[in-house]
This record gives sequence, structure tokens and C-alpha cells, in this order.
Amino acid sequence: MNTFLRLVIIVLGIASLVFGIIFIFQAGSGTQWISDDIAPLAIKDVDAKYDAVSVNQQKMMATEEPNIQAGKAPSAMYNYLTVQRTGLGLARANIGLVGFIRMAGIINVVLGLGLVLIGVATPAKSKA
Repeated sequence: MNTFLRLVIIVLGIASLVFGIIFIFQAGSGTQWISDDIAPLAIKDVDAKYDAVSVNQQKMMATEEPNIQAGKAPSAMYNYLTVQRTGLGLARANIGLVGFIRMAGIINVVLGLGLVLIGVATPAKSKA
């Protein structure tokens, strides 16, 4: 393998390492940001809370929907549960996205290490 191709592989590996490290740190700060936004609720409890609110909101929707279709305003509790379900759903989506970004960072680091090792370990073409 010629020297230019080895250098390109090493540079791509280093770039992948850098982006992987950036992704991992961004995922960590994203987790903290989500945790701050849902402060009284722990991240591990979001799924259970969403499921409980969703069940209650679905029950209320069955009773409220005919009134809404008739042009009457929904109850305050129905609105509250709908907004809470929406907010918890967005929190769940953000938690999943942070997990994906963290995993992408780990994959980039492993890929970058592999590329750097391949670029360094591959013997150069002898000119003799």
C-alpha cells in the first residue's frame, strides 16, 4: 500500500476518533440537560410515568371525545393529561436520541481506532 493511501486511512481514523469523542461528550451533556428539564422525575422513571399517563389519558379520551366532537371544550384534566403525555413522549424521544448518539460515538471511536491501526500497521510498499 503506498504511503499516500496509508496517510489518508490514518487521517480518516483520527477524524473518526475525534467525532466519536465529541458525540460521547455531547450525549453526556444531553442526558444532563434532559435530567434537568424533567427534574422531579428521574430518567429511569419516564417510561413508567408515560405508560401510566397514557392509560389515564386514553380512558378520559373515550369519555371526552363525544363532547369535543359536539363542539364543547374538553375538561381541564383531559387537557392536562394530554399535555403531560405529549411532554413525556418528547422526553422519551430525547432519551432515545441521546442513547443513539452515545452509541454512534462509541462506534466512531472503535472504527477510528481500527482505521488508525490499519494505517499504521500496514507495511509500506518497498521501493527496491
